Amino acid sequence: MLFQVQIVVHIPHGADMTAIKALSMEEIEVAKTLQRAGKWLHIWRIAGKWANISIFNVGDTDELHEILSSLPLFPYMEIEVTALCRHPASVE
Repeated sequence: MLFQVQIVVHIPHGADMTAIKALSMEEIEVAKTLQRAGKWLHIWRIAGKWANISIFNVGDTDELHEILSSLPLFPYMEIEVTALCRHPASVE
């Protein structure tokens, strides 16, 4: 199943930025691992924001939830999920 996932990260004022930077570095490694595994197909940064739009290919919504909730920055994320299906005009 394909899902478009929009993630916006909201860091609270006064947060320990050293800890946040460490979580961000962990997040990058997790994202790379998921990409290599074929679960996180695409990731695009939204210009001017700490945000991205991604495409995930997972077995079901439970697997997607498990992946998203395991991300190091998850406690700071606002996430919007949209299920996708093939369009009849798609040539791929």
